[in-house]
Amino acid sequence: MDGKTFARIGAIAFVAVAITAAVIELTRNDAATEIRTVSRPHVGDPGSLRATLRHCRDLGEAASRDAVCLKAWAENRDRFLGATSPEAH
Repeated sequence: MDGKTFARIGAIAFVAVAITAAVIELTRNDAATEIRTVSRPHVGDPGSLRATLRHCRDLGEAASRDAVCLKAWAENRDRFLGATSPEAH
């Protein structure tokens, strides 16, 4: 056999394997994927929280001593992590 024939046989084998894999994948019956939604408790107006966080960002280091910023960061952390705040209990 010369190189061309060997290359053609290899290409045909590769295409046959690819077609077989595609047919197997298309005919496979997977169990229906269950989609769940997670509801988050409403912590407050996200627009006002966003404005407060931007204000705290602009304060710089002084924000670490500001009670409003500390509360806003805690609220944002709870909202992000999906945790309930202690006031809700």
